[in-house]
Amino acid sequence: MVVLKMARTTPAQFVRQVRNECKKISWANRKEVVMSTVMVFVMVAIMGVFFLLVDQVISWLIKLIVR
Repeated sequence: MVVLKMARTTPAQFVRQVRNECKKISWANRKEVVMSTVMVFVMVAIMGVFFLLVDQVISWLIKLIVR
């Protein structure tokens, strides 16, 4: 059986490594965030209307069958 030992890092080293990794991240600018948020709201509205219509059609079909 092979046991691999990982190097131990101190909490201070871990925090330094996390800070260094965060500096490498390409953060979205304000325009990109606003655009993405608007797109999400538009898609939610479109899907809401779609499911409303599907629900109405299914409801109409069930009423037609039950009568």
